Amino acid sequence: MVIVTADIYDTYHLRLKVCELQFRSFGQHMSFYGECSTLTTFEDHTPILAALSEPGRGRILMVDGGGSLRVGVMGDRLAAIGAESGWAGLVINGAIRDSLGINALPVGVKALGTTARRSWSPGTSQRDVVIAFGGVRFNPGDWIYADEDCVLASATRLDLENLHPALPNSEK
Repeated sequence: MVIVTADIYDTYHLRLKVCELQFRSFGQHMSFYGECSTLTTFEDHTPILAALSEPGRGRILMVDGGGSLRVGVMGDRLAAIGAESGWAGLVINGAIRDSLGINALPVGVKALGTTARRSWSPGTSQRDVVIAFGGVRFNPGDWIYADEDCVLASATRLDLENLHPALPNSEK
């Protein structure tokens, strides 16, 4: 199902948190949604590999990478593992690498940018804890709705069948 965050916002604006970061979109799924699992890591891809190796069950992995653009915390091999494991997508407050390979995969990815540099040293990480970036606190179990425009978070799953479409500019 293709989703439009503007329509979701127009219908549910009182229930949503809007991430203020300007992400780039990667992968074949430009829009995606699902229940979130959270992860913190800084310039270390191994916690993401561990998470994506688990059954995704249509979830979204929300990764707080500290906003680092120095090191890519996910590349095409990890994204392929996530797609094969059933993850709907990832939102990464940080950089990825191998974007061309990721763009060929049936997964949605939002990240701040890209680099060729990979991580070589393990760091600390936490899983399924409250994380915050872009003015939003993301709780494990929140529902994430993402497209090329925005990342939205809701404490509960939203009914996407009865959305109010955005009005054309002449009617606003």
